[in-house]
Amino acid sequence: MTTFRIGLRLGAALVLSSLALAGAQAAGTPGSATGSYLAGRFAQHQDDWTAAALYTAQALAADPDDLALLRRTFLLKLGEGQIPAALGLANRLLEEDKEPQMAITLIAADHLAAGRQAEAEAMAARMPAEGLGKFVAPLTRAWLAAGRGQTDRALEALEPLAGVAGFGALYNLHAGLILDLGGRNEDAAARYAKVAETEAPLRVVQIVGNFLERTGRPAEARKLYEAFQAGSPDRQLVEPALKALATGTVPVRMVNDARHGMAEALFDLGSALQHEGAAETALLFGRIALHLRGDLPLARLMIGDVMESRDHFEDALAEYRQLEGNPVLGWTARMRAVDALARLERNDDAIAALKALSAERPERTDATIRLGDLYRYARKFAESAEAYSAALARIGTPQEQHWPVLYARAMAFEKTNRWPEAEADLKAALNLKPNEATLLNYLGYSWIDRGLNLDKAKAMVERAVELKPRDGYIVDSLGWALYSLGDYEGAVAKLERAVELKPVDPTINDHLGDAYWRVGRRNEARFQWTRALRNADEDTQKEAIQAKLDKGLPDKQAAAAKP
Repeated sequence: MTTFRIGLRLGAALVLSSLALAGAQAAGTPGSATGSYLAGRFAQHQDDWTAAALYTAQALAADPDDLALLRRTFLLKLGEGQIPAALGLANRLLEEDKEPQMAITLIAADHLAAGRQAEAEAMAARMPAEGLGKFVAPLTRAWLAAGRGQTDRALEALEPLAGVAGFGALYNLHAGLILDLGGRNEDAAARYAKVAETEAPLRVVQIVGNFLERTGRPAEARKLYEAFQAGSPDRQLVEPALKALATGTVPVRMVNDARHGMAEALFDLGSALQHEGAAETALLFGRIALHLRGDLPLARLMIGDVMESRDHFEDALAEYRQLEGNPVLGWTARMRAVDALARLERNDDAIAALKALSAERPERTDATIRLGDLYRYARKFAESAEAYSAALARIGTPQEQHWPVLYARAMAFEKTNRWPEAEADLKAALNLKPNEATLLNYLGYSWIDRGLNLDKAKAMVERAVELKPRDGYIVDSLGWALYSLGDYEGAVAKLERAVELKPVDPTINDHLGDAYWRVGRRNEARFQWTRALRNADEDTQKEAIQAKLDKGLPDKQAAAAKP
């Protein structure tokens, strides 16, 4: 489905281009520019930057004086990673546009990557002080000064960042890097300590740990790495550093010159923007960072993540696969590649990759759990339960953080008619997480649906509603509990609320129809059953709903007498 949708976007753009071209030609105007422009706008609106870059470039070739089109084409080419083409457009923007921030940044980076320090400085001098320039200009000028060995001047250039709310960590990190490069280790240590005193991301841990190792403080480096391991689910990310530390090998400095420093700065800005939801701008900074330093794997991972967040799964997969051999990010990249394969509906490839990952690292559980998830989404519940069981065997004695695995296996067990085992897993998960609304609801609803432990089940679902009062599925469970206990008026009130929260869920609509029928509201019951039938997925559910539409519900005495 995803591959089809991506193909459909390009196909729609081609159709639109053809229609616009035909219309423009019929009107006696130059058709190629108009058609390409409209197709490019449509493709960009559909978030298909590849097609958009193609069509806007065609439109620009036909109308080279259109400044807005020039800007758009430049950004699209840069976003696609077409650096030579983007550079050509950036240089044209310098002549046409006032302070084109991203174009100046790319050109300055290109000069620096080629060792043209003076030209890079000239570009940096043109950077605007507002907008993104408020962050890019201080970092660029600081690193260019550091590249000339002018540490104090570099710190002075960086100073404007110190007063920007939320950028204290970025300021201290780059001040530390500049001082480190300048050989002022005590001052660098003070800056690094400020960055690492809170929960630090991976790149900060790598940089600060590297500094501590190089300056004769391996015990402090180990403490930093182990603290990251304890607080992160991605424990493997610092395993290479810990292994190297054990050998006594002194690492090389991670940021050796202005080129490396500016690449770090642009990656840091891109990462911050990505976390704030500005994925497109993060992508642009990531592309420039990689142009400066192709061996910056976190920047490539960020680009892959941006592509995946925009449903460009083939592009994301290509980025992740370039990282598969990386000693730090290889495992993470391979796991994310699996997700991209699954989103592309290449389930066989994803399953094969997960089996290989699981066999490769028998001490890890993430690949095995993800395999269970993938089987469950594919409705292969027996295989799903088997994968979760393998993961739980690796875990040994489950701890609180493992309750989702028990919960997932319970769902798989229930779907394969292994209710006693599902019930045992749900109880075990609740022992680990007694106030988890999802567990309370699932076990309570399951009991209600089977006519078991109704009073206890009702209390569990009431507690789940207290914890998540706006969850339509949980409110539905409470309504169904009341229905099962014969409180039909109370059931109607709760089920109406559930339908407000989840208007087109077939099970909730079906339940409300049953409750309406029991209180004599027959027309409203049929309306809800009709809605349920329209949205039901499973044939058995459709058959049961159709039977109620045909005959209604049996009277309560007949229903109670049924074996």
